[in-house]
Amino acid sequence: MAAGEGKSGSLEWKINVSNGTTKVLEPERGLAGRVWQKVQSLIIMKAWKFLIDCWNIGVAEPTRFTHCLKVGLSLTVVSLLYYMRPLYDGIGKNAMWAIMTVVVVSEYTVGSTIYKSINRAVATTIAGSLGVGVHWVASHCDRVYQPIILGVSVFIFASVATFTRFIPTVKARFDYGALIFILTFSLVSISGYRVDELVMLAQQRVSTIAIGISLCILVSMLFWPVWAGDKLHNQTISNLEKLAISLEGYIAEYFSTEEAAQIPQEVLNKKLQGYKCVLNSKTTEESMANLAIWEPAHGRFYFGYPWKQYLNIGAATRSCAYCIDNLNSCIDSKMQAPELLKKHINDKCTRLSFYCSEVLRELATAIKTRKRSYNIDLSVDKMIFEVEEFQNALKSLPCEFVLPLSTPENSIDKNGEKIENPNQATLLEVLPLGMLATLLIEIVARVEEVVQEVDKLADMAEFKIQKEKKLQDIQPSENNQTKNQGQETMKAIEEV
Repeated sequence: MAAGEGKSGSLEWKINVSNGTTKVLEPERGLAGRVWQKVQSLIIMKAWKFLIDCWNIGVAEPTRFTHCLKVGLSLTVVSLLYYMRPLYDGIGKNAMWAIMTVVVVSEYTVGSTIYKSINRAVATTIAGSLGVGVHWVASHCDRVYQPIILGVSVFIFASVATFTRFIPTVKARFDYGALIFILTFSLVSISGYRVDELVMLAQQRVSTIAIGISLCILVSMLFWPVWAGDKLHNQTISNLEKLAISLEGYIAEYFSTEEAAQIPQEVLNKKLQGYKCVLNSKTTEESMANLAIWEPAHGRFYFGYPWKQYLNIGAATRSCAYCIDNLNSCIDSKMQAPELLKKHINDKCTRLSFYCSEVLRELATAIKTRKRSYNIDLSVDKMIFEVEEFQNALKSLPCEFVLPLSTPENSIDKNGEKIENPNQATLLEVLPLGMLATLLIEIVARVEEVVQEVDKLADMAEFKIQKEKKLQDIQPSENNQTKNQGQETMKAIEEV
């Protein structure tokens, strides 16, 4: 081992290696150095993960990226009120209110932008007028009583406006406006105590807010508009299709293990559990329906379109999804029916789930095209017919599964030992079948409710009548269709 002086003048140690060369010994880092190295690596990993998440969000929904560009464009244009001297001299220092308006009003969808813009404009106008009126009344009173009048007015109007926010109708449509009313009235009435030209100040603020509101509405509607009504419309269609895939897929997986085994389990579970998205869609649907009401006519949707009816369809759809959730629990239960019993009801269950899914897909197509379908009535009739066939199949169960319930709980064999009642095991095997049958019949009833709600939407929205097509009666080919339904279902799940 030898010591030498490095390039920086510091002392470094070298050792002789067996092959005749020398190796410089690096000094070990202390505890602080090791901790700092780990912190650096952790920061780099977190930053890289954050960039990946941002990229995935932008790829999944590019309109979010365009929304960022629209907000930047709006702020850039409104900032000209400061950069251009003639505009700044005309509006004054209140140009900052236009910038603040753009920041708080710019939203992702057109409906939410218009909702906030109208609420802010109306609330600012009403609150500003009341504030000026209260200030005028206080100015005609003695100087001593002016703070009392202003304070009492702020207390009364702020309390009343706050209480209105608890009213469901006001909260759904005018909650933001009530909040802006409280803010504006308080600022105008309180600041008016120290400001002489209150009317001019109020006019300047209203004009700058109007500029910001107009700019936001124009940008949101002219550049890559995202309509809340379109999102609600597409989500309703997607929910119906997800229910159809989940219902038909679960039954096919339960009875057709060979076809289900051909699809990777991760892909199969992702497709079959699409109904869970339906269960969690209530809040989103209510929000989009309230925002869609504010939107003007666009595309195929006119102003005043019955968006509230979509909430009724969503409620009926979630009711059906709850039954599918229970069906999933029944299928995944450890207690299963014997194979002989499954084989006895295989065709009927598969056909029943197929027609239920067909009805849901027909409803999704009717909403998507905004046309009444001739096939829907036939599909509903077939679904009801299959319910009757399924009930008849349950009544014709094999004799070995129909045992009298009056048999004693325990029997004694020839050796005098007690044996368990054979009915007990049989009933436990038949019980899953009863649960499955009950849930399937209940799902049919829930699907009929969805059909009724979609019919109401068709009447309210004046859906066009689809041209009549020649319908192919599949009744004569029942055996062939039943044989291939499992394969077709799994192919459809794989393609979605």
